[in-house]
Amino acid sequence: MKLFEDWLWHYYRARFFLMFNNYHAATEALHLSLNANPQFRRAAISLGYIYASLEQYTLAVRYFEEALHIDSHDANTLFNLGYVYEKLKHYAQAIDKFRQALAINPTIDRAWFGMGLAYAGLKQDNKAIEAFREAATLQPMSPYPWYEMGMAHYRLNQLDKVVEIIERLNQFDPKMTKKLIDDTGLMPPGASIR
Repeated sequence: MKLFEDWLWHYYRARFFLMFNNYHAATEALHLSLNANPQFRRAAISLGYIYASLEQYTLAVRYFEEALHIDSHDANTLFNLGYVYEKLKHYAQAIDKFRQALAINPTIDRAWFGMGLAYAGLKQDNKAIEAFREAATLQPMSPYPWYEMGMAHYRLNQLDKVVEIIERLNQFDPKMTKKLIDDTGLMPPGASIR
């Protein structure tokens, strides 16, 4: 009597290989799992993650799309698909996937952040700022949306807003504050970086 079906056995083998960063063996096992059970969404998602981490974004798109074909209402997979589209500089497609993810779960701060990056890539800084603001509202101590929001304001020549962000960012992340100051050349009067 079998303990596991073949497709599940291959999936668990892949997880074991991933513990040792053996991506080659893991992808082989995941392909075997998916071939044995084409409806096994976790195998497709895992392949998407591996290919994204290896920066093989076109392959990542393929497997995240395959997972969405099985279940189109998975906010995390929609986010991941948006992420790889943003990496491929397919900004409109990225925004579409981020919006779909946020329609299911509006609290995915990473989707707001990714949408901001995509809008910035399209040179739509006002929309980028709105998205970064949402990400910063959900994760107020994350320096990344604050930094990107500051850079978007800088590109729009809204220097007073950049200074406000530098002051806010300096309250919890001096390293990112220094980067924003270095990248914009702005320093609030009387400020000292912690």
